[in-house]
Amino acid sequence: MHVLVLGGGVIGITTAYELLQDGHEVTLVEREADVALGTSFANAGMVAPGHAFAWASPRAPKVLLRSLWRDDQALRFRFHADPAFWRWSLRFLRECTAERARLNTQRKHRLCTYSQGVLNEIVAQTGVAFDHKQTGLLYFHRTQETFERGVRNMAILRDMGQAQQILSRDEIAKLDPALEPMKDKIAGGIFSETDATGDCAMFTRALAGVVRAKGGMVRTGTTVTRLEADGARLVAVHTDKGKLQADAYVLALGIWSPKLLGNLDKWLPVYPVKGYSLTLPIGGNNIAPTVGAVDEDNLIAYSRLGDRLRVTATADFAGYNARHQPGDFAVMTRKMQDILPGGADYTRPQYWAGLRPMTPEGTPVMDTGRLKNLFFNTGHGHVGWTMSCGAARVTRDLIAGRAPAIPLDGMTLH
Repeated sequence: MHVLVLGGGVIGITTAYELLQDGHEVTLVEREADVALGTSFANAGMVAPGHAFAWASPRAPKVLLRSLWRDDQALRFRFHADPAFWRWSLRFLRECTAERARLNTQRKHRLCTYSQGVLNEIVAQTGVAFDHKQTGLLYFHRTQETFERGVRNMAILRDMGQAQQILSRDEIAKLDPALEPMKDKIAGGIFSETDATGDCAMFTRALAGVVRAKGGMVRTGTTVTRLEADGARLVAVHTDKGKLQADAYVLALGIWSPKLLGNLDKWLPVYPVKGYSLTLPIGGNNIAPTVGAVDEDNLIAYSRLGDRLRVTATADFAGYNARHQPGDFAVMTRKMQDILPGGADYTRPQYWAGLRPMTPEGTPVMDTGRLKNLFFNTGHGHVGWTMSCGAARVTRDLIAGRAPAIPLDGMTLH
């Protein structure tokens, strides 16, 4: 079967690889000059089933409300007129109950754990290099109150088999000596020893090379303009380089998926939430961290990727707007310098902002709709890197007519 994959981020490339492994002919289309130049370019670098919490929670509406007059909130709400934004936001608010948050977190964790296993298989099969470190991730808290609440919240994942160690500030400093000078600012933390870090863009580019070597076609610099349907089937994809046809199609365009789909099918509940990252060089005089971590009180994540420190923060509900300026990074930079003053060279930052394709629930859409040969693999949100390989395997199984290895409750349009 010939399958056309739309989108050259980590979701599209992993899907193309899995389909080739299943014996299909594969063509992938990406509008940018290379793969991984969109949301996959400079994310947190964390493969983190141990942090698979749903953003929609009982605390989220208060944080969003405070963000209207404060610039130091982890979630930031921006009013704009897009009807799709309001439709998405109302559904997000409906998910902000304790019961829904727990259920969505369990579903996310199931996919994240499955996906990490598939990632390890792909690495063993291909030998791709991407600054992969399987040294666990640390989730630390600044105050005793938030630490105790964090331990309680982590029970959701612990009950699903997630390995966790509860650490004191002294144990944290022993785990990562870079935190020793500042340990008095930390109340305690949870260490997830099975979590990992790695450069998503480096992985995606390397795997694209494998896809090409296996006979897959990767067409970059090609923009999809519209979909052509006939009855209950998709019959062609129109691009600025001509019409493309296949037996089956995969929609893996992240935030652009619902815009391209339009009225051809049900509403795809995927909307952009902007995240910010800065990448800092690590030199010989820096006391760089050896373990990736999340400052839970400020929701700032950092990962060491070779000789770079990647720092990410903030969820900005700002629509289809990836613009940024140095001032947007001032709060996260200040808070990072507070906890890791010598962790990297803060005078040479590389700034970036990307648009996460979020669903209100935090789980992706992996399904078909009215068009039975169009398969959705989109909406992976802030843990798209963690979910990517598992979502690709699920999509491969759906196209083959096989039952996926995990249940897809909450991840379909039905």
